[in-house]
Amino acid sequence: MAKERGRKAIVTNRKARHDYSIIDTYEAGVVLVGTEVKSLREGRASIVDAFATVDDGEVFLRNLFIPEYTQGTWTNHEPRRTRKLLLHRAEITKLIGKIKETGVSLVPLSMYFNDGKVKVELALARGKKAYDKRQDLAKRDANREIAKAMGRRAKGMA
Repeated sequence: MAKERGRKAIVTNRKARHDYSIIDTYEAGVVLVGTEVKSLREGRASIVDAFATVDDGEVFLRNLFIPEYTQGTWTNHEPRRTRKLLLHRAEITKLIGKIKETGVSLVPLSMYFNDGKVKVELALARGKKAYDKRQDLAKRDANREIAKAMGRRAKGMA
């Protein structure tokens, strides 16, 4: 069997970019069991409610939902178990220092296969207030209107 190359997306957390302002991103490996990987290869997972914590110098991904593998037997995994994330020691110490700031949390943005290995894009994020979300929506709508006007002008319609 040929070895996988490149990056193949499994699942993304689009709501995270709406609810949080992203400060920094990290790529982390995930410790998984066999049936979890098989379930992920089918593209079945949910990271909407997931978050990461640092406990005793190790980073764990909590509340990540990977459904049981359909062809699995009694060796099947628990769908919402806590999974360990693999990061370099320097990255973990940097994260510990930044997490001690108030209002900062670790949120998974996406999960993907990178050369056959499961990776998680983890973001150091600060929660947005309701007015920040409204401001971002208004800014995005204004930019969309500007792009439409520029397109019409380029075509000679307006």
